[in-house]
Order: sequence, then structure tokens, then C-alpha cells
Amino acid sequence: MKKIIIALALFVMTLSAEAQLKTPQSSPKATIMQTVGLTDVEINYSRPSARGRSVFGNLIPFGKVWRTGANENTTVSFSDDVVIDGKTLKKGKYSLYTIPTIERWDVIFYKTTNNWGNPADWNEENVALKTTIKPETVNKSAETFTIGISGVDNNFAFLEIYWENSYGAIKFEVPTQQKTTANIDKALAGPTGGDYFSAAQFLFQSNGDAAKALVYVNKALDMAKDKPFWYNRLKSLIQAKLGDKKGAIETAKASIASAEMAKNQDYVKMNKDSIAEWSKS
Repeated sequence: MKKIIIALALFVMTLSAEAQLKTPQSSPKATIMQTVGLTDVEINYSRPSARGRSVFGNLIPFGKVWRTGANENTTVSFSDDVVIDGKTLKKGKYSLYTIPTIERWDVIFYKTTNNWGNPADWNEENVALKTTIKPETVNKSAETFTIGISGVDNNFAFLEIYWENSYGAIKFEVPTQQKTTANIDKALAGPTGGDYFSAAQFLFQSNGDAAKALVYVNKALDMAKDKPFWYNRLKSLIQAKLGDKKGAIETAKASIASAEMAKNQDYVKMNKDSIAEWSKS
């Protein structure tokens, strides 16, 4: 009986070891992350190798949709709208497909990204943008399929595709000028009500200068047309901390009124509990 138990234990251990065994992928995954100007770009793909095979026109047939990598979709993400070949590609995540021929590559940004390889049913409505590039023949051969981002400028960069002796690059333009101008305009216009509220909240929660926090929350309220209930809630807490219980109660009542209009019972209860507490002292 003891021998049987030991044999079973060894069998289970063997199965467990097999289940945990990891081996290298034939097409390992890679991630490229690059900031271009103020735009974040991320590429996720798998990298097949030639291994003595002729690639374009053989392993990758000419004139057919190619997943532009191996395994699941190669994906490209942009944090802002970008411009490719004069056309706007909305910010978001896309799968990348190409249709290579000897003289040109059609490059396609496709809306669905959960395909294994090519979509089971190709839908032209999912083509977010399609452009054409002219591949170049280079002297140095790339054994492993490579995607990269080069020529990084504040306003543009190039998405590169490189395998065997074939190289292609897609220029994409980013809205650095517009975003920077908007940031400058915002900064020069001064802080917003939300900025003042955040500053007041930080000082209150970190036991900072309560008097300064009160100044900031009052500025936030002055700039807010609808006097948000969470603004007045913070002000009441600051007033109470400064010893102005009477003022805190009046502010809490204002917070209750706007919280009830917004049907936010959590804030109604918090304010009522605070009023009950402050009324005792």
C-alpha cells in the first residue's frame, strides 16, 4: 500500500512539473513604447524569424492580407489622433495588417484587435485607415521580423517594418503644436476652480495650512456657477477645523441642499452627521 501511495505521489509531481514547463516561443512577443511630441505610441507584436526561408513572395504571399507578425494581432495604439498620408486616424488601438506586393505595400489599421491572425470575416467597415508605402531593398538582411519607430521629431515619426531585405516606413504626424498651444493657453489663463479645490483638499487632508485651504476652497466656489456640494462639504470641514462651527453648519446646510438636488444621499447623511456633531460643541 505504501509503495502505491509513493508511486501516485511521484506521478502527480511529474504531471505538475509538466504543466509548469515553459519553453521559448518560436515567435517571441515584443512591445515598443515611444512618446512622439506629447503623443504616446505603443506597439505589441510577435516576431517570427526567417530560418532559411524566403520571406516575401513565399512565406508571406504577395497580394494577400498578412497579419504583420505572428500569432495574435499586431496592435498599434495612439493616445491622440494622428495624421497618416493626409488622413486622420482617431486615437485608440488598432490591429495592423499589410498586403505586400513587389512594388508596394498596402498598410491597414483595423478596428478589431481580438483576432488570431486575420479576421475570420474581413469587414471593410472596420478599416479605420489604409495607406500605401513603397518598400525599399536594403543590403543588411533582418533574420527576425522587426517593427520600430524612428526619425522621432516633435511633430512626426516613422513606423518601420523590416524583414529579410525589405524595409518600409509609414510617416505619422502628431498634434504636438495644438496640444502645446492649448497647454500654454491654459497655464497662462491661471488656475481653474478644480485646481483650487484640489489644492484645498490636499492641505486639509495632509494637515497643512487650514487658513490657506479655506482661501483656496472659497476661490473654487467663487469660480463655480453651480456651487458643487462636494466643494461646500470640504469648506465646512475646513471651517470646523479652524473652530468656526457656526460657519461650518451653515456651509454644510448649503451642501445638503445641492446634494439633495443631485440625489446624493451619501453627502446628505455626511453633512447631517457633521451638523449634529458640531451643534453639540
